[in-house]
Amino acid sequence: MQSKRGRLDRYLCTQLHTHRKAVRELLLSGRVCVDGLIVKDMDRQVDEFSHIQLDEHILQANAPVYVMLHKPIGVVSATKDTQHKTVIDLLDCEVRDELHIAGRLDLNSSGLLLLTNNSRWSDALMSPTHKVDKVYRVTLANPITEEYIAAFAAGMYFGFEDITTQPAKLVILADNVAEVTLHEGKYHQIKRMFGRFRNPVVGLHRLSIGDIVLDEKLAPGESRALTAAEVASIR
Repeated sequence: MQSKRGRLDRYLCTQLHTHRKAVRELLLSGRVCVDGLIVKDMDRQVDEFSHIQLDEHILQANAPVYVMLHKPIGVVSATKDTQHKTVIDLLDCEVRDELHIAGRLDLNSSGLLLLTNNSRWSDALMSPTHKVDKVYRVTLANPITEEYIAAFAAGMYFGFEDITTQPAKLVILADNVAEVTLHEGKYHQIKRMFGRFRNPVVGLHRLSIGDIVLDEKLAPGESRALTAAEVASIR
């Protein structure tokens, strides 16, 4: 999603249904405040979370929202779906319909899911260039060998998209359970990587994204707001 960022004068023209000359007069007269300060600069950049006020009238007072959800198996990572319950349906939040998902999990996967209305924050979270760790616990149908570790660390080439995955870390936890750390999220990447060994994934659970760890107090389907420290860890 794209951030709704732009010039203050254009915002005021649209919001007040007036022309730039009238907006310029409002600004020069000191009648417009942004985030508590009088602003006279027409070029001032504002976004969807800027607090904008004209005289005593509040024109915009949106607040960013950040939610952690323990996604259960069988719930789809989408805002709307005609066949399955969605993660949005699980939220008890007044602005839930304004949220988008930062890093989806497929229908049969579970674990940490983050939702927000702040597109700049979610872009930073999911961009491969920022190399934010995503950690998963993966259960396989068959035993895992040391050979897997080197193959994941080297990256794998997928000819259909003509891409090579970034190096991934694999730690063997049990005969058929591994912890996998990725910096990216290609389509069904983990399942396809294990597919190279003809070893089907039978369980996929996301434990963390960056420094944000799934709260162990949250049962599947439950959610809570992120703490200020968790939000700031992505910036």
